[in-house]
Amino acid sequence: MKPKKIIACLDVKDGEVVKGVNFINLQHIGKPAELAKKYNNEGADEVVFLDISKTQEGHDLMLEAVSDTAKELSVPLTVGGGIQSNDDIKQLLDAGADKVSINSAALKNPNFIRQASKTFGSQSIILAVDVKYDTELEDYYVYTHGGTKRADKKAFDWLVEGEAAGAGELLITSMDHDGVKSGFDTEFLKKAAEIVNIPVTASGGAGNISHFVDLFQETNAAAGLAASIFHRDEVNIRDLKQELNQNGIEVGM
Repeated sequence: MKPKKIIACLDVKDGEVVKGVNFINLQHIGKPAELAKKYNNEGADEVVFLDISKTQEGHDLMLEAVSDTAKELSVPLTVGGGIQSNDDIKQLLDAGADKVSINSAALKNPNFIRQASKTFGSQSIILAVDVKYDTELEDYYVYTHGGTKRADKKAFDWLVEGEAAGAGELLITSMDHDGVKSGFDTEFLKKAAEIVNIPVTASGGAGNISHFVDLFQETNAAAGLAASIFHRDEVNIRDLKQELNQNGIEVGM
C-alpha cells in the first residue's frame, strides 16, 4: 500500500485565491504563491491550482501565477481550469506545472484525454470529475461549469471511460459536499475507487481531521484534498498527518 496523500487546493480567480460554498459567494483568501509556500512548509504532498475564472468566463492561461506558484514548491503542482488543447497543456507544463487536470474539454471530446496522455504521458493527465446526485434520475451524474450544468454522463460510467482513454489519475469533487464541511462523500468514493485501477483523489466536504480518517478507512482513495480548512487554519496539515498515522493510516510526513 502506498502512503496516502494530503493535497491542498487553491481555487484561483483573477490571480487571487478565493473560496466559497458550492462555488458561490466567493471570498478572497490571498495570493497563490504565498499559500503554496505555506502548504509546502506544512507538509502537503501536492498542491492543486484551479483557475476557476477561466472555467467560468474564459480567458488566457494564468502562466505567470502558475510559474510563481511552482517556484515555491518542492512537491508536485497540478493546474486545472478551462484547459482546451495540447497547446494549453504544453504552456502550463513549461510554466512549471507537473500535471494538468482536464474536465469540460474531455467531456466534449473524450479523445482529448487519449491525445494528451500519448503526447505528455498519462502520469501528467488528471481527469477532474464534478459529481452530483440527481434525485429525479436517482443516480450520480457528471456536472460542468462549476457544478451548474448536468452532462449527459453517469458518473461511474465516465470514470471507467476516462481511465480507458488514458487518464493517469482521477480528481473527484462531490458538488453536494463542496464547502459544506460535512465530510467526504464516502459512499460514492468507495465505489469509484473500486471500479478503476488508477489513483482517486477525493475532494469536497472536508471539515475536520476525522473526515480524512473516515475517507481513508472507508474507501481506497489515494488522496484527500481540501481548501478552506487549510486556508483558514482550521486544520494544520502536519497535525492532520500525525493524527492519520496514529489511526494506522500511512502518510508521508
